[in-house]
Order: sequence, then C-alpha cells, then structure tokens
Amino acid sequence: MRAGATNLVRAEQEVIIASGAVNSPQLLLLSGIGPADELKAAGVHAIHHLPGVGKNLQDHAMVSVGYLCLKPVSLQRAETLRNFVQWLVLRQGPLTSNIAEAGIFLRTRKTRPTPDLQLLFGAAGYVNHGLEPRKDHCFGFGPTLLSPESRGSVSLRSVNPADSPAIRANYLSTGQDMDVIVEGVQLSRELARAKAFQHYRGDELHPGSHVRTHGEVVSFIRANAQTLYHPVGTCKMGTDEVAVVDPALRVRGIDRLRVVDASVMPRIPSGNTNAPTIMIAEKAADMIRRTSNR
Repeated sequence: MRAGATNLVRAEQEVIIASGAVNSPQLLLLSGIGPADELKAAGVHAIHHLPGVGKNLQDHAMVSVGYLCLKPVSLQRAETLRNFVQWLVLRQGPLTSNIAEAGIFLRTRKTRPTPDLQLLFGAAGYVNHGLEPRKDHCFGFGPTLLSPESRGSVSLRSVNPADSPAIRANYLSTGQDMDVIVEGVQLSRELARAKAFQHYRGDELHPGSHVRTHGEVVSFIRANAQTLYHPVGTCKMGTDEVAVVDPALRVRGIDRLRVVDASVMPRIPSGNTNAPTIMIAEKAADMIRRTSNR
C-alpha cells in the first residue's frame, strides 16, 4: 500500500527477508506462511502450513548486580558537552566506553561442554536498560545466561502489519536456566568483595544486602531480569518438521523465498550474536551469487 493505493511488485529472481527474529516471522505469518491453525485464529488465510514459524525464540537474559561507587570514576556524568567535544575531536574520554568494560565467560558446572554464563562489568548501572539513571556514581555486573533451555515465540497480534507482534520471551522458564543466573548473582557478589574493589565498593544497590536466601534471589531475578538484545531462532534452519528454512536458507515449501538474519539460528550461540549474524549474511550472499550465476 502506497499513498492509499495497492501496488503489486514481482521479483525477477528471489525475495529475501532480513527483518530479524521478531519481524521476519511476522512477515511470513502475515503472508499466510506458518502454523495453519494459528493463522486461521488470527484471521489470515493460510497458503502454506509451516508449524515452526515464530517458534523456538531464544535470547540471552541478564540481571543487574550493582553497587554505589565511592569515587567519582563512573560513567554517571559522562554525557557532558566537554566530554562530547573530547570524543568528537580526539576520540578520547568517557564517551569512548562501550558500557561493558570487561567480561568473563565461564561454566557454572564442570560438566558443561561450553560456557553457560557471561559476567559483564561496567562503570555504570544496568537497571531497566539504562532508562532509570542515578545521580550517584555506581558500577555493576551483568550475569547473563548463555545457553538457555527456555523457548519463547512470536505470533500475530492482528492482521494489521503496522501492529507489533505478540512476543512471549518465556525467559527462565526452566530450573536449570534459573540456577545459572542465581549462580551468576552469587559470583558477581564475590567479585565485588575482591580486594581490588575495596576502595570503590559502596552499598549494594541491587539485589541489596537484604536479599540473601535462594528464594529471595530467585524472586529478585524474576522481577528484574532483562534482555541482552540477542533474539534468535524464530525461523529455524534445519531439515526437521519444525524447521522453517533449509540449509540454504530457503523457506521450505515456497519457491524463491529466503530468510537471512538471526532468526535462522537453530540454537543461540554462547556469546554475542552480531558476528554470527554477519557470517550468516556473508554465507547467504555466496549461495545467492552461485545460484544467480547458473
């Protein structure tokens, strides 16, 4: 629809969807590609039953363990005109920070084949995605679940493409996922008590010194967990019944349609998703180029 008129556009070779783990399944669902019963319930005519569309949502969940900083060395007052000019002219100063100055990848259990926990550290507070800044200087840790068992979904809220889809992240829905984050909170507290922090560490802001028992920590996590913005998996690649795309990223059962983004990952990587997504795009470009040259 453009300027109130419906336009029909035909692709000469392929259509490539690259809208991410939320909007790529939404586009397929709106086009009638997905679980037939769910499409019918949403008021969409199903043209191709593909039950995995929108399923298998995975993400890295994290929670903040934060402390007051006794010295004025945090990023709490980094956004000043002077610091901006310093960054603009010299590429120096606090605005060069990536907010997470350090990180550790580790296994909470020796039997784990790969790290299942990442501990981020930054000279700032990781509360509510940074939307609730404090005037006080502070620093914090962000224990992050790397290999979640939990699975969520993306589905249609309505047939209007302008409406956001319904996202059910389903974070920390298994006992093992919760155990890893609880362990991350305890390890963050141990790090904060290290000698290197003794001249900087003030009161624990969150969870807070009053949160001690396992149940109290779990309740804190459930109330304060947030995303690390790594959603993947909702147009899973594979050959099984719930796979959405094949190993060449072509939508199964539909000609000349591919999905090329993080939604095709069958399982979330045990680390940041930026580099793997770039790799997927480069591999897809090679496959498309070879197909086009035939």
